[in-house]
Amino acid sequence: MSSTQTRQQITPELRQWIVDQAQGGHTAESVLKAMLASGWSEEVAVEAMESTLRGHLETKAAADGLPPAVPVPDPDLDDSPLYIDCGDRRVAVLQAMGSPRVVVFGGLLSDEECDQLMDAARPRLARSLTVQTKTGGEEVNADRTSNGMFFQRGENELVRRIEERIGRLVNWPVENGEGLQILHYTPGTEYKPHYDYFDPKEPGTPTILKRGGQRVGTLIMYLGEPEKGGGTVFPDVHLEVAPKRGNAVFFSYERAHPSTKTLHGGSPVNAGEKWIATKWLRERRFE
Repeated sequence: MSSTQTRQQITPELRQWIVDQAQGGHTAESVLKAMLASGWSEEVAVEAMESTLRGHLETKAAADGLPPAVPVPDPDLDDSPLYIDCGDRRVAVLQAMGSPRVVVFGGLLSDEECDQLMDAARPRLARSLTVQTKTGGEEVNADRTSNGMFFQRGENELVRRIEERIGRLVNWPVENGEGLQILHYTPGTEYKPHYDYFDPKEPGTPTILKRGGQRVGTLIMYLGEPEKGGGTVFPDVHLEVAPKRGNAVFFSYERAHPSTKTLHGGSPVNAGEKWIATKWLRERRFE
């Protein structure tokens, strides 16, 4: 422990003051500035704010009946990098949002990789299914009108290479990922807004969670561009991500609740064809 931390104790009174400032609508930046002006070291002030606000939010969430937060995959954007080194490829950071945690990446996949994934998927496409929330099985759902297929995790060299790249990109174990899903949308098809986590209130959820716990993150990679439409929309925050070939959008959700603002959908394709690859990430190893 540094001498500054020894002299400056994070007291209950300080924590309450930080909570009061947050509830009063003051930004984290203004609270930090006030603490520094009062003589607090930046290291202690930042630690006090982060731990206090994290605890406050968890207490409030529990009081509101929300599920507890869990660790989630998260790209390392602390230094606002323009690119992230994923070992075999440098990926651009095009856009980042804090709430919900949404990051748009550029050039995650090469044109050749996009073509290879589509070519390998075509013979195995079938009507896309959704989780049957009552039983934990699968069913055809009118909200999802694409065709799709799954690769097994690590099924071939191409899939393994992309999965390892994703693991480095979002700092999450490869074995915690579900199989890579390829989806094909033609004009008029869509996936209406939905959540990717499994609703704890549904009777089929305990069965689903046995395979690797809750879903905590989603990565959508664009393989083939439609001529019009087909964007990924987040209605709660009025965000639409264009389906640009090779790019991707990532978002995470630390609790299975609408408060994460991760409601999202695939807008109808108006012209052309849309191809995507989706990677769902679980809490634990996916079996």
